[in-house]
Amino acid sequence: MAPSTPTRSEHDVLVIGGGVAGLTLALHAAETRHVTLVRPASDDQGASRWAQGGIAAVLSPQDDFDAHVADTLVAGDGLCDERAVRFTVEQGPSAIEWLLSLGVPFTRDDSPTASYPYHLTREGGHGARRIIHAEDATGRAVLDTLKAHAQAHPAIAIRDDLVAIGLLADAKGQCRGALCLDERGLPLELLAGDTVLATGGASGLYRHTTSPHPASGEGMMMAAELGAELMNLEFQQFHPTCLHDPDGPPFLISEAVRGEGGRLYSTDGHRFMLELDERAELAPRDIVARAIDAEMQRTGSPHVWLDVTHLGEAAIRHHFPTIHAHCLTRGLDITRQPIPVVPAAHYSCGGIATDLEGSSNVPHLHAIGEVACTGLHGANRMASNSLLECLVYARSCAAKLASSKAPATPPLTSYGSGGSQVEAQRIRHWRTAMRNIMSRHVAIVRRDAGLDAAASELAELSREIEAALEHAAPNAALASLWHAIRLARLTVLAARHRRESRGLHFNPDCSHHAVTDLAPRPSRLYLNDLI
Repeated sequence: MAPSTPTRSEHDVLVIGGGVAGLTLALHAAETRHVTLVRPASDDQGASRWAQGGIAAVLSPQDDFDAHVADTLVAGDGLCDERAVRFTVEQGPSAIEWLLSLGVPFTRDDSPTASYPYHLTREGGHGARRIIHAEDATGRAVLDTLKAHAQAHPAIAIRDDLVAIGLLADAKGQCRGALCLDERGLPLELLAGDTVLATGGASGLYRHTTSPHPASGEGMMMAAELGAELMNLEFQQFHPTCLHDPDGPPFLISEAVRGEGGRLYSTDGHRFMLELDERAELAPRDIVARAIDAEMQRTGSPHVWLDVTHLGEAAIRHHFPTIHAHCLTRGLDITRQPIPVVPAAHYSCGGIATDLEGSSNVPHLHAIGEVACTGLHGANRMASNSLLECLVYARSCAAKLASSKAPATPPLTSYGSGGSQVEAQRIRHWRTAMRNIMSRHVAIVRRDAGLDAAASELAELSREIEAALEHAAPNAALASLWHAIRLARLTVLAARHRRESRGLHFNPDCSHHAVTDLAPRPSRLYLNDLI
């Protein structure tokens, strides 16, 4: 590829990604610095919007920090960083108060016995009701509120016409902004004193996901290209209950449905969770997803049933208006019929390793939200701790940015622009092949032979993509695929290295961690580990 000189502009704080994490960071950082937010329109359909259940926080007088910490540690299956867990939990109430001050329309609890003004529900892994929510569309309510405030803020410039495809570095290895493509495919260098990635996780590596527009780990790999450390990539969470409808788009059936009493049945009528775990349908997600997967294999059915009809029509309409209305559009009345559900890729517990202020090991590069790995989730994320993490670390990262400022010095990296375009159909073919490999070999249950096969097949696919990349003009879809295929290979590498079954990484060819490993360690990888 021949070197080129893209158009350059200088910025103070550059935030890439406009979900809950990115918007929260932008609003807080804008109190002391000027913020440029690269937020394509597709961010409105990202993971934040589909977070139906709510936000976990200690809000009830009957709850306490120690209980929330303990529940999180149990769900994380021994791999959580307890310092990060306690930090996150203790910052939760103030984060919720901030959202309330902005006008997020959380569902109120007007019952005479209510100990807190807003309704708190319970979800898998939680020993208490501590999930504050806006009916069953919390993500949408929070996102829309934050976006309205960001659009009105004089110190925030939103660029919805750009897509970031790489990061820029200076001679000292410090991050100095990002390379973006505009709507015409022309490159622009956005130089920045500090860059914050809030680009989401990597569920898009898999064939079936809970989001119509899932990220594929692009931010993780952009950071890795600058030398950032990636951690715990093998722990990909599959949400137990995604609506099974092969002919329609993905749709998440919130964990709150089970929190309010929903029951899981196999297609032959067996309520299987009762005998598998004393918490039954409210066991942590890794346990429930594996149980559903096993029942589907036992019965040969493509789904199981989630039944809420016993709750009554009034309760269903009150607690789950969004789910009820959406299912009606798909020809399903959940007040009268059970819901066909299947596990689907939902959340990446691994990502860019960061500290409690969102800083990576690359100077002036920060990461928050699902793209980051703070140590909070360990080997399995507990329900509704994700939006909590977005809020808490966005706020702590903004506080760090307020106390440090760097000049937007020119980067060293010189990007090229070839003359040929890679056909969109070819890119889609490669992405489908990658997703099929990951779904076949690196999903809810992995085995050594399958991981070996995945490593070989992905390496071959990567070589094919790289050969095309050498002669290609800048292309957002191709750049995304190149990031995704390398992250998929690193994910397989992490899974092969972990010689135990723990949390979301379940490999029957390995012994169980409780017997073999009393001091579990996070897995740490760099891009150079692929070479």
